[in-house]
Amino acid sequence: MTIERAYEPTPDIADLIGELDRTLAASYPPEQRHGIPLERLFEPNVRFFLACVDGAAVGCGAIALFDDYAEVKRMFTKPAMRGRGLARAVLVRLEEETRSAGFALLRLETGIFQPDAVHVYEAHGFTRCEPFGPYRDMPNSAIGMSLYYEKRVS
Repeated sequence: MTIERAYEPTPDIADLIGELDRTLAASYPPEQRHGIPLERLFEPNVRFFLACVDGAAVGCGAIALFDDYAEVKRMFTKPAMRGRGLARAVLVRLEEETRSAGFALLRLETGIFQPDAVHVYEAHGFTRCEPFGPYRDMPNSAIGMSLYYEKRVS
């Protein structure tokens, strides 16, 4: 397994993000989905990572850097590859990137219909927290299905 930073969109990345978007669309209405669009994943404040096994793209994750924290974005592992430690490895890499960018706090938003993701985050040391950043000011119609987590990584 390799986890490498990607600096531009590729067909593999577009396919993964498309699969992630379709998965989320099956459970959440558009206003309840808060993922960064593909075209914004390579902006200066976002660091995107691609996980590959035997040369095939099987997972991804990113951090978005804000004033005083980093936020996990676009975490995804292909269903056939789940249960092999891939998500944990991506989270370790995201934590390393968060620290190297000078941040001590890593946060994330996930959904109530993603129990496997919640399990991975909690097993990796993330704890529940209140809505943060832009989520604090959103109406319940946009965040009612969201769960929030954070972890100190320093």
